[in-house]
Amino acid sequence: METKEAIINNYNHSITITERKNLLITGVKKIENFDNEEFLLETVMGFLAVKGEDLELVKLDTLAGNISIKGLIKGFSYIDEDQKKEKGTNSVFNRLFK
Repeated sequence: METKEAIINNYNHSITITERKNLLITGVKKIENFDNEEFLLETVMGFLAVKGEDLELVKLDTLAGNISIKGLIKGFSYIDEDQKKEKGTNSVFNRLFK
């Protein structure tokens, strides 16, 4: 029997945005941190930062690795290990790993 980590790693990763209001992300391993302006997610393709206004977690399916977020989506970006080191003291990673 495969472990939960092995099952999630086998998932495809995709992002679907509908009218900048609804965001569906697949291939999510875990939520590192979130508030109403930013979500930091660990996906099978690396860390993903989602930024916006009035963001809310609508649905989380940990077995399937899916997450649904609603609010005004302003942008998202993948955070590489190099970017994590180059960011200033206000970066998400620096706030998380102090």
